Formats: sequence, C-alpha cells, structure tokens
Amino acid sequence: MAVRAVRGAVQLERDEVEHMNEQVSELLTAVLERNRLTGEDLISIWFTATPDLHCDFPAAAARKLGIVDVPLICAQELDIAGAMPRVVRVLAHVETELPRSEIAHVYLGTAAALRKDIAQ
Repeated sequence: MAVRAVRGAVQLERDEVEHMNEQVSELLTAVLERNRLTGEDLISIWFTATPDLHCDFPAAAARKLGIVDVPLICAQELDIAGAMPRVVRVLAHVETELPRSEIAHVYLGTAAALRKDIAQ
C-alpha cells in the first residue's frame, strides 16, 4: 500500500455556507470516487481557500460528509493579483494501490483552468 497525494479544486459562484458545503462535498466525493477510495483510505486533507471566501471553513463540509476521524486543516491561499476568485483547493493524502500515474486529480467546472495539465 502506497501513500499518495490527490489534488483538486472547485470555484464557488458565491460566498455562502450552503453553496460552499455543496461544492466542497461534490469535490471530495469526486476525489474519492474517481480514485476508488473510501473514507478509510484517507490519511489527512489540507484545504485552502482564496482570501475572498469568508462564509465557512471548507473542512466543515468534509465533517458533514462523515469524514470525522481524519485530520483536516484549512489555510488561506496567497492573494495574487489576477488569480481566479472564490476557489477552494484540496490536497488529500491517501493510502492506495494505485500507481502515481493513475491518480485522478479533480478540478471541477471552471477550476479545470487552474491545472489543464492534470485536470481529469
């Protein structure tokens, strides 16, 4: 069993708690499904949010999904001029049999423009 890192991101349409919960839940669900992972495979998840998001912690959405026994942390992205606004990014550390080349990084919707080289 190897330890791998899975990246992902989603751009929110608005800074509202319910919308953040929906979008982050969708992102986490896609990360798990596309990599054939379960909650038991999760080691830790690091969330970042752009400085324009204030409504809630992205990790709160993970807790609502039932991810309650995995270390989670939230941080703020750098405030770079011209960067895509209202973005939540995720870096999940997982245990998996998948080789690095088969890890599916998940960039939903307009966030796919952030990493065209690895977005699935």
